[in-house]
Amino acid sequence: MQYNSQTHSAEIKAIQQITLGPITPVVAIPREITVHLGAPEDEAENVTVLFLDYIVNVASSELYPTWPETALKANIYAITSMAMNRIYTEWYRSRGFDFDITNSTQYDQAYVPNRGVFENIRDIVNQIFGQYIVREGQLQPYFAQFCDGRMAMCQGLHQWGTVDLASEGYTPMEILKYYYGENIEIVTDAPISNVQDTYPGESLQLEDSSLNVLRMQYYLDRISLNYPGIPRIPRIDGYFGEDTKNAVSQFQKVFNLPVTGIIDEGTWYGIIRIFSAVTKLSELTGEGLLLKELDRLSAGGLLEGDVRPQVEILQFALNILSAYYPTIPEVAITGIFDENTRNAVMQFQRTMNLPVTGAADMETLQAMYDTTAGILNTLPPEQVFVPYLRWPGVIYTLGHESPGVYLIQEMLSYISLIMPEIPYIEPNGVFDETTENSVTAFQRAENLESTGIVDQQTWKAIEDVYRRQRYGNTVR
Repeated sequence: MQYNSQTHSAEIKAIQQITLGPITPVVAIPREITVHLGAPEDEAENVTVLFLDYIVNVASSELYPTWPETALKANIYAITSMAMNRIYTEWYRSRGFDFDITNSTQYDQAYVPNRGVFENIRDIVNQIFGQYIVREGQLQPYFAQFCDGRMAMCQGLHQWGTVDLASEGYTPMEILKYYYGENIEIVTDAPISNVQDTYPGESLQLEDSSLNVLRMQYYLDRISLNYPGIPRIPRIDGYFGEDTKNAVSQFQKVFNLPVTGIIDEGTWYGIIRIFSAVTKLSELTGEGLLLKELDRLSAGGLLEGDVRPQVEILQFALNILSAYYPTIPEVAITGIFDENTRNAVMQFQRTMNLPVTGAADMETLQAMYDTTAGILNTLPPEQVFVPYLRWPGVIYTLGHESPGVYLIQEMLSYISLIMPEIPYIEPNGVFDETTENSVTAFQRAENLESTGIVDQQTWKAIEDVYRRQRYGNTVR
């Protein structure tokens, strides 16, 4: 079944841009972490535990349960961020070790196998799990150095000092800024993934596409500034083409690795180690991978490993398409661009006679949303089922055009069937005056400030009311 996109010009104009505005990429929370029970060079056991249990254990080992809750939260943010930094920067794995972090407080933080934990600390960890510290403009979790502040001193957070600040009425964020400076932020609502930023388990080679490829391309291109024998990569787009293969081969030649043009485990960690050396990425004052740089590199597309909110909209579109095209498989809406999502994208590309890369570039996304718009506009609101989707991080106002607007309109059009005080909208992906009036009416009905703007609070309220009316509950 093929839809003629020309018959839906207004919808296509609105939906052909997948980029939803200044989305902040996030690092996924790992499900597990491997801990070395000793100093890095010690002969000691490695244990792999759930990341949540690891944070509870460390917090119970490092902190006192009688401390004020605000002090405990500030410390748990620091513990979480430090562990995630070790994983994200591959501090140990890039040096040939087979673990993510140690339990030596000389190098990392305390982890005591099989110890009892404090229930109030577990409750706080559960409450703020999925949140971590970043420097403004950086992607990697912040290396939140800390010490007790009595027996040991450091340039980072003083654990006992947080108790004094909490007693003075400081909030957790104020405590963190007191020690780490004003230019830090807390990332919230990060997804949880089995995929950690370590070696992906299989080599990267010609015709692969993923964020791992994008990352290696960026690293190699940066390394080439210090090692001119390694050629620049003209297109850093997450697709492993001949230019990337040539850069990999030259890197291997310069650093005495087998010259295969394939990024195997040895080359993977070699690239990371040299990149860390030329940029000091893993140091407290490192230059980091700037968000604006990642946005520039991945602008207009999505890749395997991506965890930005656009992925949920991509997966929603794939599921709609799977109902009309038997060649396209259904995927789970997780917000994580996993292997199943990449396979579904490839099947869509084959079906539409597009280059089969597995990368959801602008050409693929435009075709996908053109076709999805054609399908949705043949259906009345009561036949469209919108799943729970995270707020994309965009404040929608008059004149905005995007798939996010289209979804807002779909939800409000259904809500208007039950709440007649809300004007009906014909979804077109354009935040026009009709949409603004409908949003304003919804806000009045829900006792929200009547701004006509869809911010995070209004997005969540629309989601909750839609789900309650559509499904009878608000369970995600």
